[in-house]
This record gives sequence, structure tokens and C-alpha cells, in this order.
Amino acid sequence: MSGFDVHEHRHRLKQLRDGGDTKLFENRDEVACPACGDPFSRLFSTANATTTFPENDGARFCLVREDDVVHLFRH
Repeated sequence: MSGFDVHEHRHRLKQLRDGGDTKLFENRDEVACPACGDPFSRLFSTANATTTFPENDGARFCLVREDDVVHLFRH
């Protein structure tokens, strides 16, 4: 599967944070992860070249990279 258009799914996602180049969404409607097909709980999108994440709490992550943005899906 290729890509993920946040705008296409925006009505099914709740935006939690918007830092300009980074955004955090909650999946309110069982939207499927384009990498594995399972519903994800949160979506982090960034146009930044580098991002630091806090220690992983055991959650699974899927990553979808596009030309100008990276999407990180937390399960």
C-alpha cells in the first residue's frame, strides 16, 4: 500500500497537537494503518528531517515515508 493522506481521513482523526511541521492525531474511527492494515491508536506526522522520541513503552510502531512527510503509527 502506498502513502497515507491525512486530509482524506481528517474527519475520522482527532488532532491532539499541531506544532507547524509536526502533528499528532488520535484515531477515533478504526482507520487502518497503511503499513500493516491494522487500526492504529495515534498518528504522528512530521516534515522535519529529525525527531527525538521518548523511551518506548512497549507499543508497536509502523512507519510510512513519503517525499515530504513521515507518518508514524502507534499501535
